[in-house]
Parts: sequence; structure tokens; C-alpha cells
Amino acid sequence: MNFEQYPFEKLNKLLENITPNEKYKIESLTIGEPQFETPLQIQNELKNSSDLLRKYPKTSGEEYLRKAILGFIKNRFQIDINSNQIIPTFGTREVLFNFPQFYLYDKKDPTIAFTNPFYQIYEGAAIASKAKIIHINISEENKYIPHLTNTQLQNVDIVILNFPNNPTGASISLEILISWVKKALEYNFILLNDECYSEIYTNENEKPPSLLQASIKAQNRDFRNILVLNSISKRSSAPGLRSGFIAGDSKILEKYKIYRTYSGCASPLPLQKASALAWSDQKHVDNFRKIYKQNLILAKEILNIKIPNSTFFIWLKVKDDLEFTKNLYKQKSIKVLPGRFLGRNNMGKNYVRIALVHNNKTTKDILLKIKNFMND
Repeated sequence: MNFEQYPFEKLNKLLENITPNEKYKIESLTIGEPQFETPLQIQNELKNSSDLLRKYPKTSGEEYLRKAILGFIKNRFQIDINSNQIIPTFGTREVLFNFPQFYLYDKKDPTIAFTNPFYQIYEGAAIASKAKIIHINISEENKYIPHLTNTQLQNVDIVILNFPNNPTGASISLEILISWVKKALEYNFILLNDECYSEIYTNENEKPPSLLQASIKAQNRDFRNILVLNSISKRSSAPGLRSGFIAGDSKILEKYKIYRTYSGCASPLPLQKASALAWSDQKHVDNFRKIYKQNLILAKEILNIKIPNSTFFIWLKVKDDLEFTKNLYKQKSIKVLPGRFLGRNNMGKNYVRIALVHNNKTTKDILLKIKNFMND
């Protein structure tokens, strides 16, 4: 398999011969990893459950974890789904990589479409599945609204959407998601939305919708051809717990569950205990969301830019993303990620992704340095 080099490896190579300004501490805004302590109650639950390491975990997940995730879906999206319509997973990255391989195994000349720019695991899954790739280009010019032609819809087997979007921060409406559900039914392809940033939003009255909600609105109440992924990594500042889920079409998930039995992705029981607590508690999520919201407000005020309603990324337009990245590191010791590393066919070029994942004070200091750099 010939995988593309990961964006962070490309960044290391880009910066390897550049000496940062020793006047400043090196700050990295490259990865979407929250720089906050995982809430103490979650840590304690993990520690207090360590005796469960003596037991093998179930691939399907323990009942207490399944119940916690079902509760999250009910409370957040006002949806009651059945236990057979969900599988707890070891984060979402492993699902994004292995689900296409599972589903496309018996397909002749398989095809995957995904939004571009993108989270690179989508591309890796396509390569591992020996699938043809269709890039769904999203940009300022098309208002970040995904579109495929009728011919592409007829030929595609899996469509991966990612809204709220990484890296652009774009969101799409419930109405657009409904239209995609109808396309998935009409053209009979699997539609998957990666919703890992659904809980990072700035407006309580404009919470990002779920594809599950869109499916019900489209009268597809059994979620035929519809799947969603979500994770506690961002919402709970706990990426190390590796707790996510896939939910939707029970007929697909029934077979996928068998596949997962062989793949060995079961989460250790102490992690499941801590994850169940994280999925069940909303207060800590609200607290983190307030920090991210203030970070985005700071970005708006300091950089004079329009900020996204969801995610903690700034998709900043620049003259040349490579030169901007190199010079910012050289002059201010700040690392950002060139947009072209996150896209193909020039998508993402002349943008940089900035992850606002620090506390408000640190974020303000860094943004002021970026502003001074841009003014110079």
C-alpha cells in the first residue's frame, strides 16, 4: 500500500532547517488535541476501575457504556435509537479506516467520495480498500456545500461527509443533510457523517445537526444506508480514552459487529468505565465549550476575521500557506498547519489551519503574536 505522508510529517520536513526565534517559547497550534486536563472525575473513574484489567472486554461494548452513549444521543439530538443501531468503538479513527475495508470487500471497482480538504484517514481507507477516490471539493467559492454529479452519485459506494468540518470549520444545515439522505436512498450508497466536532459550537440556538436527525426528517426512521460517528476526544478533553461510536443502519452494523470481533478493537474495561462517565456528564462539556467560544471571539477581535460556529479551528486565508508557515515559525516560534497538506488538487492552498486548543490567556498571547507577524 502506498500511503501519502501524513500532514504533520510534511510539516516537520518543511520546518526542519528553520531555527525558531529563541525570544519566544515554541507554541504548536497544529493538532486538534485539547490542551486541558481531562476532568478529574473521569480520571478517578479510570483509576478506580483498574482492577477490571483482569477481564477481556466485549467487542460490542459493555451495557453501561452503550447506555451512556444512547443517553448522549437522546439528550443532544432528541433521538431514541435501539441498542442494535449503535456500536461503541475504540475512538473513531479506527472505524474510519476499517469500515470502508469491511463494506467494500465484495464490491467490484469500489468508489469512495469524501469532502476535500479532509482528515487524511479517509484517503488512507480508500487506498487500503483499493477504491477509486472522488474528491468533494468544498471552499469559500461554493460556500463549503458538498456536491456530487448524478453520474458520480450513481457510481459511488460510500460518501463520507464531515460536518462540522475539519479543517475549514464549516457547518451545513439540516436541510442540506436531509437532501443527502434522500440521495443515499435514491442512489443506494452508504452515507457517513463524521460528527466529532458536533459539541464544539458558539451558539446555543444553532447547534450543529446530526445526520441521524436528517434521516428521521427524511422519513428514513430505520436509518437505511445512514451512519454517523462521534467521539469524546474533543468534547471531554480525553482523546487518550479512545471512546467513540458508530450509529445508524442496524443491518450494516450487525455484519460490521462480526467483522470487529476479528479485528481486535475492543476497548479495555477501565477505559469503558471512564468513557461511560464522560458520555453521561454534560457539565464539563459546557465548561470546555465556553473556553473554545472565548478563543474564537479572541480570534475574531484580534485577527479581524469571521469565525466558525463550530469546531475550534481557524481556517485563515493567507497569500502563501507554505511561506506563511515557515516565516511564522522563524519569527514568532509558532507552528500552524499549511492548508495544502490537508487537501488534494490545490484545495486548501493559501490557507493555514490554526487549532485554538489552549486556555484563553495563552490563546490571546499567541493570536497577538500572529497579528503582529501579519502586520509586519
